[in-house]
Amino acid sequence: MATKRIKLWDLPTRLFHWLLVLCVSAALITGNIGGAAIEWHGRIGLAIVGLVVFRIVWGLIGSSHARFASFLPTPASIAAYLRGQWQGIGHNPLGALSVIGLLALVALQLCTGLFGNDDIAFRGPLYDLITKDLSDRLTAIHELTSNALIALIVLHLAAIAFYAHVKKDNLVKPMITGWKELQGDEYGESTTGGGAIAFIVALAIALAAVYGASGAWLAAPPPPAAVQAAPAW
Repeated sequence: MATKRIKLWDLPTRLFHWLLVLCVSAALITGNIGGAAIEWHGRIGLAIVGLVVFRIVWGLIGSSHARFASFLPTPASIAAYLRGQWQGIGHNPLGALSVIGLLALVALQLCTGLFGNDDIAFRGPLYDLITKDLSDRLTAIHELTSNALIALIVLHLAAIAFYAHVKKDNLVKPMITGWKELQGDEYGESTTGGGAIAFIVALAIALAAVYGASGAWLAAPPPPAAVQAAPAW
């Protein structure tokens, strides 16, 4: 059977993917450990802010297969996939739903964590912008959605294993090497677009987002007023 080798995933997309895997894993571990590890949880969260914002921008101006427009699912494409009639490369419609769901849940975790607190020593970098009551509510959402994120990650891994062992389609290898082997009558073109200028723009916006999320631009709180000693009589 004739095969064709195409370039599927560009380097920025692959780096984003594996850095997000690493950072989300580290965030889940440090968040469950708590204590002194919660400071690292916050730092890792800022790194994830940069990664997610980079991916959103890259999904608009990056290479062809990385752009959201190339894989956003529609009811028709989902129905065709379920009937076994969908043809394409990259994310299939259900895989695209998984990607969008993961990004949405991670973004929700970020938005709630930036304003959260642990009632002990940790406060999110944007905590001072809201009330304590609202911060407590956002913290509860942050903790609740972490379980949903774990469940979606498990489902994502199960789908990858299903494709590898049942459909004999290795989804991991192209995300490592960037290349995909097309079999028989499969059709696809190598990814195009992206490039240095698009990468620099996406990176600059991501770094600006990290700076904004860090709260470094907020005015420092005033020092506590000195307590005047009572005169000795």
